[in-house]
Amino acid sequence: MGPDAEPELRAEIAVDRWFFRIEGHEEAEKAVAALDPASPTAHLLTGRLAYSRLLFRRDPRADDRAVAEAGYRAAVESGDEKLRGWAVYHWAVLLDNIDQDPAGALPRYETALEIATKSGDGYFESYIIRHLAPHKEPAERLAMLRRSLHLRAALGARPQTLAAQALLADNLPEDDPERAELMRTFRPGARELHIGWLLSED
Repeated sequence: MGPDAEPELRAEIAVDRWFFRIEGHEEAEKAVAALDPASPTAHLLTGRLAYSRLLFRRDPRADDRAVAEAGYRAAVESGDEKLRGWAVYHWAVLLDNIDQDPAGALPRYETALEIATKSGDGYFESYIIRHLAPHKEPAERLAMLRRSLHLRAALGARPQTLAAQALLADNLPEDDPERAELMRTFRPGARELHIGWLLSED
């Protein structure tokens, strides 16, 4: 592990904490600012912060859309294969969720999925197929959402597993017993872990 790994890991954790809890934005921004601004990780995390402000409508800045795409583009161009995959994925999510541009998002999701499956990274795959699923027909959509959930559960990624349970529940009929069980399961966990965007949907 290189000498810059600890600050990068600290920044990644701070950004993830902000994203899941919707609190600690200032700490996340400071952690990212402490990185070498030319590093691929700094580019990626700067983009994620800008995107999250837009997504959650938490003090978005006038240039957040441009900053997010510029960060992802720079990370794609300068990162190693794994980081490039994550940057392509986040770029797809920006196009999908902020621009409502599935035509731009889908090829990037597919590129990221190819990188994830080639490297055998189930954690990364779980993120990509979670976002690909809404663009599929109902049967394939549910299969992808279940796979995303199972990948996360197998890895012990608890916050991500709760998010996967919530999204699967949201895609099942209201009278489906599986939906009711998922709701009973994820809500207490979301409250315990203070997952802000899941609680806001409660």
